[in-house]
Amino acid sequence: MLRKPKIERFNENVLSKYQIYNSILMTLPFDEITNTGVLLPLFSEICEKGYDESKNPTEIVENFFSKYYENPAEEEKNDLLFRFIQYIERQVVLFDAIEDAAFPVVNNMDGRGTLRSVKEEAEEKNETADLRDFLQKFKVRPVLTAHPTQFYPGPVLGIITDLAKAIRNNDLNEIKVLLAQLGKTPFFKKEKPTPYDEAVSLIWFLENVFYPSVSKIYNYIQHNIFEGEKLDNQIINLGFWPGGDRDGNPFVTSEITLKVAERLRLTVLKNYHRDLRKLKRRITFKVVDKLIADLEEKIYKSIYVYAEKPLTTAEETLTALQDIKDILVKEHQSLFVEEVNDLINKVKIFGFYFASLDIRQDSRVHHTVISDIIAESRNLGLDIFPDNYEKLSEKKQIEVLGKVSGKLNPKLFKEEITRSTLESIYAMKEVQKVNGELGSNRYIISNNGSALNVMETFAMIRLCDWKNPTLDIVPLFETVDDLRVADKVMEVLYTDKAYAALLKRRGNKQTIMLGFSDGTKDGGYLMANWSIYKAKEILTEVSRKYGIKVVFFDGRGGPPARGGGKTHQFYASLGPTIENEEVQLTVQGQTISSNFGTLDSCQYNLEQLISSGVANDVFDEAQNKLQKEDKKTMQELADISYQAYVDFKKHPKFLPYLEEMSTLKYYAKTNIGSRPSKRGKSEKLDFSDLRAIPFVGSWSQLKQNVPGFYGVGLAIEALDKKGELDRVRSLYQNSTFFRTLIENSMMSLTKSFFKLTEYMKDDAEYGKFWTIIHDEYLRSKKMILKVTGDQDLMQNTRSGKASIEIREKIVLPLLTIQQYALRKIHELRKDPEADENLLGIYEKMVTRSLFGNINASRNSA
Repeated sequence: MLRKPKIERFNENVLSKYQIYNSILMTLPFDEITNTGVLLPLFSEICEKGYDESKNPTEIVENFFSKYYENPAEEEKNDLLFRFIQYIERQVVLFDAIEDAAFPVVNNMDGRGTLRSVKEEAEEKNETADLRDFLQKFKVRPVLTAHPTQFYPGPVLGIITDLAKAIRNNDLNEIKVLLAQLGKTPFFKKEKPTPYDEAVSLIWFLENVFYPSVSKIYNYIQHNIFEGEKLDNQIINLGFWPGGDRDGNPFVTSEITLKVAERLRLTVLKNYHRDLRKLKRRITFKVVDKLIADLEEKIYKSIYVYAEKPLTTAEETLTALQDIKDILVKEHQSLFVEEVNDLINKVKIFGFYFASLDIRQDSRVHHTVISDIIAESRNLGLDIFPDNYEKLSEKKQIEVLGKVSGKLNPKLFKEEITRSTLESIYAMKEVQKVNGELGSNRYIISNNGSALNVMETFAMIRLCDWKNPTLDIVPLFETVDDLRVADKVMEVLYTDKAYAALLKRRGNKQTIMLGFSDGTKDGGYLMANWSIYKAKEILTEVSRKYGIKVVFFDGRGGPPARGGGKTHQFYASLGPTIENEEVQLTVQGQTISSNFGTLDSCQYNLEQLISSGVANDVFDEAQNKLQKEDKKTMQELADISYQAYVDFKKHPKFLPYLEEMSTLKYYAKTNIGSRPSKRGKSEKLDFSDLRAIPFVGSWSQLKQNVPGFYGVGLAIEALDKKGELDRVRSLYQNSTFFRTLIENSMMSLTKSFFKLTEYMKDDAEYGKFWTIIHDEYLRSKKMILKVTGDQDLMQNTRSGKASIEIREKIVLPLLTIQQYALRKIHELRKDPEADENLLGIYEKMVTRSLFGNINASRNSA
């Protein structure tokens, strides 16, 4: 039977079901109000017609009330708008659940990019041996972060899971009950979560999704690709940031780090214990029954009796399981060997740590700490640094930093930042003692711009009674300027005696992190992506020169503007000039729940990441190499785009526009993340202190998505004016890397809707600035279509486009309410006698409307 096209499968299994279940949702009374569900579709219709007629959000809202209400009071109007927000939030949840339920039907679970497809392609090309060799060394490492791009509280995520299951089973009664529960469950968080709360939320995904999915993938590879041959590689290992990411988050303490590490260990042990209990019911044969009972008891006591120090280790557990397996093979005709083997694989992958807890801090903090250590050590009479250290050249300082070691007591320091930074290193040592070395063995330096930054961290670690540290120091290069000098920084380190000795102990392997989010914020969309590509090429070259295996760790966000988008295509496009033995990337916010939130989506997307490495290395190496002429074109486009973006940033209205006309200042009020929305403490907005998430999110709320396209149109147009558009077309045809960038930019453009803010073009202060953005939107859309030869944006990914269009339609009334409230706030602020209570109500309206808008962008990755 012929498989229906993806768009048809989407329409039948997502769109049609949404229409049916949404009609049920609309009949449910929340807060004893029965007419909200009747009025919302009417309001949606008025919004759509209003924007077609170029009306502004205020006119649209007032038009609705004049048509369906008779002289309503201000309070009555606002009550209904808040109820609309409540309904729309839940419509988005419903749509999420329906997409989750339909995932295995809409996406071909055995299609391109899946392991079955990879296996068959290798067999066809007679490359199975090459595939096995590659999988013996290749790794994928998704690193879960608590960066606040997810507005669903835990209970709502649970409802989505249950709702998806009920929808898959067409259980109408259960669906009605869950929709009613959803109506009563609050979305708004009155208090900020703690870093521990964030960790607990994400550990739910580890326990319920990654644990079964990762082992299923590993088992498939072992049985179907290796066919019994030994597989010594984890292939997938998981990273974790909540509780370890200290950068800009004063609430992450060493106590929190230790508490999170314990929670990770106890959770994975509970999973092992569940599996052992199932095995115990099956393996009831002589000798082996006692072995499994003993192991089950040790794991049980390690969870509930001796939680602080387990009675056994991961290595001892593996040995015990292997003994059980050997006896089953030898004496019991291999009965239940597959089940034992599954648990062996899980312990190999997850150990006693579940996910490796990374520690991250800003280089500027480290510099402050080192300065304080120098000053205090002199006061304490400790001979650590030479008296003239501060006057030495950077080269000499690096030499000194490579030689220092000792055992500093954090409590001796008056400065809180020094104490807490040193304590975090001691915490890493403690985690390694209990959870194993992989429990926490990476220290990431954000905002890294020099070799001195790395060596200050190196010295700090060795001063914590860790002369030969069992950890990796990972510099994070974020800005365009940092990326330009990254190779020179690493060359200094590779040739430094002390650092080279550390690398040798660590297997001559260096992990380098590259930040897409801050790179885009700093240099614009094309330049950020091209700078990272070039940095990877030259870092690969310099690392190979010194015999170092470099591993790249990408700080990618959800939307394309933060390095998200089509990750499989991105990694499959890198070519042989970029080291690709591991794919490591941050996964955050709605990207966790959308790409890894269910067993099906988690398995599918992890397989896509594995296959991207295979496609890049085993199958398609030569095709992905960028040719000299294409590199020249890419560089020109990046340079023109960068200049356009820099000029745009320098516009005197750039920051004021974000502060006054967007939702930037309301992000902090949503209480979705534990860390502050900006780094600095000053009241005045400083661009360098502004975090990438609220920056990108604010443009998204305006439906202007500037970071995902600004400069692309200007760059292509510049070459077109020179009669050289064919060079760009050639680049698009030849380079999967550039094609992926353009397709991701198309997604950003598709999600833009300038009619929402068209009223701004007449604003005396910001009208010209709005027009600059709108012109670049039109230009980018026109020039991209000219390069691709397409008639419409995203015409080759119709199901993805359909999903975006439905989501945008759902939240259009929400966006309208948000803009209406923002306009009311502007009016009230101009009135010296304005009602402060009313002002507070409209500010709450803006904040509440952030939730549904962000959640609706779930398909951005």
